[in-house]
Amino acid sequence: MSIIGWIVLGLLAGGIAKVLMPGRDPGGCIVTILLGVAGAFVGGWVGKTLFRVELGTFFDLRTWGLAILGALILLIGYRLIFGKPRD
Repeated sequence: MSIIGWIVLGLLAGGIAKVLMPGRDPGGCIVTILLGVAGAFVGGWVGKTLFRVELGTFFDLRTWGLAILGALILLIGYRLIFGKPRD
C-alpha cells in the first residue's frame, strides 16, 4: 500500500477505534486522527512480528483489523498517559 493508502486507512481506523472506545480524549479529533494513522503502522508491525501475518491490500479484512487494533492500543496508551485522573 502507498503512504496515501496508509493515511486514509489510519483516518478511518482512528474513527472506528474512537467509536469502539467512547469517552472524552485529551486532544480532540485531530489527536484521534493522528493516533489512527500511527495505529495503522503499529498494527502492521504487531501483525508482522507477533502474528506473522502479512498485510494485504487496502480492502483486505486483515489489514483493517490490524489497523484498528493498533489504533486501539495507541488510544489506550494515550489515555493512560495524558488522561485526567478520575475523582
